[in-house]
Amino acid sequence: MKLVMLARNPNLYSHRRIIEAARQRGHEIDVVNTLHVHMNITSSKPTLMYGGRNLPCYDAVIPRIGASITPYGLAVLRQFEMQGVFPLNESVAIGRSRDKLRALQLLAREGIGLPVTAFAHDPRRAEDVVKAVGGTPCVIKLLEGTQGRGVILAETAASAKSIIEAFSAANMNILVQEYIKEAGGSDIRALVVGRAVVACMKRSGRNGDFRANLHRGGRGEAATLTEEERKTALRSAEVLGLNVCGVDLLRSHRGPVVIEVNSSPGIEGMEAASRVDVAGAMIDFLEKTAQPGETRTRGVKG
Repeated sequence: MKLVMLARNPNLYSHRRIIEAARQRGHEIDVVNTLHVHMNITSSKPTLMYGGRNLPCYDAVIPRIGASITPYGLAVLRQFEMQGVFPLNESVAIGRSRDKLRALQLLAREGIGLPVTAFAHDPRRAEDVVKAVGGTPCVIKLLEGTQGRGVILAETAASAKSIIEAFSAANMNILVQEYIKEAGGSDIRALVVGRAVVACMKRSGRNGDFRANLHRGGRGEAATLTEEERKTALRSAEVLGLNVCGVDLLRSHRGPVVIEVNSSPGIEGMEAASRVDVAGAMIDFLEKTAQPGETRTRGVKG
């Protein structure tokens, strides 16, 4: 196959491993900087330009679009889809997952376990929002935050109100969620490829930090999913229409609850903890699945 990866930094571990896995299996793969692609949106003949030339025909596109360039990255990916190039993850599905509120609404509609979550625009409703999630401590999240940034644990009602008012004054949209104390500052990431969980790990935050993100100094170790956790991860990917994603779960007294679904998961920590060739699983999926023009989004409508 002839593959193309949309990535601004080909030297990241995840990107190097995907390139390596593709070439080991005998495929060609080009890496193009997403922001350097420009589009000719012509009726019946959409084209993509890179370095002053039309990009060649590809069998599949692997989007590794950073959160900060989501709108432009999705526009480029849609152009590939218009040309009939098979995407590892479709633009609509990525858009769903990047909009945290929309993703939670879709998951909730399908009955998937979630932390109690509240959302309000008016900072004068801060006390009501905190009460809705069971009071403090509670977790306050920026809708645009990634890798644990913009996630704050409010210990008291007064601090929660101050944080909500401060974010509102800066015109930042936030979610307020219940704090799952029994999770103990750890979460489970399940890596879904196709219809299977190919790897999983337990992530624990560094001392004094309730966030378990590896980018924040957390640590990862091999973990085994329960059958309920496995089904929750697979159903979450299906609802959002994602072929590849990292589903982050907390273990609560009422069962697994999903805190986030990442459409462009890093694989360095996962491969180190699980000893699974995650990059290879992604390429294997494309080998079995990629067909020209097959860009219909899976999952529920919305």
